[in-house]
Amino acid sequence: MKTQKIIYYVVTGLFTALMLFSVSMYFLKYADMVQGFTKFGYPTYIIYPLAVAKILGLIAIWLIKNKTLKEWAYAGFFFNIILAFFAHYMIGDGEQGGAIIAFVLLALSYYFGKKITNN
Repeated sequence: MKTQKIIYYVVTGLFTALMLFSVSMYFLKYADMVQGFTKFGYPTYIIYPLAVAKILGLIAIWLIKNKTLKEWAYAGFFFNIILAFFAHYMIGDGEQGGAIIAFVLLALSYYFGKKITNN
């Protein structure tokens, strides 16, 4: 049980760091993000709402005790990561590695989060 908690906190912490890096890019490198979203064919007006949604998702994962909200947060990150992977893959820029890392961290966080709350 203790090992599972350690794994949960480490992978969730790494996932959080990755998402906060992403959010910081949305706010601090907005012009670059507009260019990237335009390449993907995504509307640029979703940049700030997506950043806010990521922050709220992290809050839900770390602080909210409601299991339904946590499930929705994990689901939101899942879809965001899958869309990011395929966006990079489809334009062929070779930048989908970050999405793969995010997916692995998210899956491990979800799995070990379930393990430590169900015991």
